[in-house]
Amino acid sequence: MKKLILFAALFLSAATALYSQDVNEDLDAKYATELLPAGTLAPEFEIQDMSGKTVRLSDFRGSYVVLDFWATWCPDCRADVPALKEIVKKYGSKKIRFISISSDTDKEKWVSYVKENKMKWTHVSELVPRKESKVSADYRVRWIPSVYVIDPEGKILLGTVVLPKVEALLSTL
Repeated sequence: MKKLILFAALFLSAATALYSQDVNEDLDAKYATELLPAGTLAPEFEIQDMSGKTVRLSDFRGSYVVLDFWATWCPDCRADVPALKEIVKKYGSKKIRFISISSDTDKEKWVSYVKENKMKWTHVSELVPRKESKVSADYRVRWIPSVYVIDPEGKILLGTVVLPKVEALLSTL
């Protein structure tokens, strides 16, 4: 009986892992098809942070950079916040930096959400809708959340809508 229970548990575990992998791959196949491909030089940007300071991608040259395209009004983005906070906590350093690029248009709501949720990394926004955003257009973001990982020389390593893929890549750096 114990062997049967053990076999059933292993089978369910394997089936769940395969299902999760298929779901994640389907999400990229569905929502990340237009993102810039690996090897592409990441487009430069100049966007203001919450305090009005200009942030440039080139300011982070020499470090890996995770670009997180999101918005406070986006349910999927809000659902990713706890996992993203854990990833930042685990991997954030001078070697790996994080920049969240918000599609919010209401600065007060954006700043308040970031502070209330203790999202302690770099946050920037053009304060325009995603469809009017230059940085979203340059990075071909058609869906949020979307995430890029950029190498220290400024080339894209990964573009995805699947946060576990980001963590898997970061664990190898």
